[in-house]
Amino acid sequence: MALDPAIRARLTLPAVCAPMFLVSGPALVREACKAGLIGAIPRQNARSLEEFDGWLGEIRRDLDAFAAARPGARIGPLAVNLPTRLADDELARSLAVCRRHGVDLIISAAGDPTELIARVHDIGGQVFHDVVNLRFAEKAIAAGADGLTCIGAGGGGHAGAISHLTLIPKVRAIFDGTILMAGAIGNGAAIRAAEVLGADLAYLGTRFIATREAAVDAAYKDLLVAESSRGLRYTDAVGGAPASWILQSLRRVGLDPDNLPPPGRPFTYDHLPENARPWRDFWSAGQAIDLIDDVPSVADLCGRLRREYVAACATPDMAEVARLADAALEAAD
Repeated sequence: MALDPAIRARLTLPAVCAPMFLVSGPALVREACKAGLIGAIPRQNARSLEEFDGWLGEIRRDLDAFAAARPGARIGPLAVNLPTRLADDELARSLAVCRRHGVDLIISAAGDPTELIARVHDIGGQVFHDVVNLRFAEKAIAAGADGLTCIGAGGGGHAGAISHLTLIPKVRAIFDGTILMAGAIGNGAAIRAAEVLGADLAYLGTRFIATREAAVDAAYKDLLVAESSRGLRYTDAVGGAPASWILQSLRRVGLDPDNLPPPGRPFTYDHLPENARPWRDFWSAGQAIDLIDDVPSVADLCGRLRREYVAACATPDMAEVARLADAALEAAD
């Protein structure tokens, strides 16, 4: 099936605040949920499982208090990003923590999600897995994924290279589960476009880095406002996987964007300046950077996205436009 109606009923927008490495902390995630989006947090952002347990408890208490103070408010589900390669014991402990705090939506990215999906299904949860092309989509479907996060061209941290105009309809043709469109989504009209193409949800990353609650260096947010897509480089040379890097952030740690290792080379840290690490010291961004000119609160951003989405939904119904066009052609004949 497509998106669970019970999940959609909890959303003010069909959107996810994506789980971002070294970006998504409790403040960003809980504010996204309070605004009626799915808020997702990576397990790997916490230094230990105990710290992560504390984070989820903090988020859950805040959301429960918010719900009590605002009866009837739409509060988005809390999701967790878990690595597919967790050892058996670590996976069991992580899922127990998720279950204790009411998390039943798991997001996974690289690697084979088969075992993770089986374990999550055993406790009644769902798994959305990242894919960047049809081959990976077919593998995730065979593994039993409930949803596919289709990362198209223009994304940031783990970007694909295929246009959404092709990727989303192609995946929808072979998959009747939940489809999420990711990559270069920066406003409410793009969220609506995801639905028009056949997706159930939009997946926003870069736009949420430029918010007050994102747990990143202020210099990162400043670059998102000041730079544009002209200042990005799509490469696997500095992070191990294809991503779009802010050139100015490479320069600030001593990397020469015009003298990077060739693509496809096995990744090591040897060519990086001493102690410089991707995403911690230099940063990625998607092409949605072109739509960023401020650093609002999550609440203000989501309100803006909602208004833009509603306006996009109010455009003329395309079926009716097509009917009128056909009628005009018939009259002309």
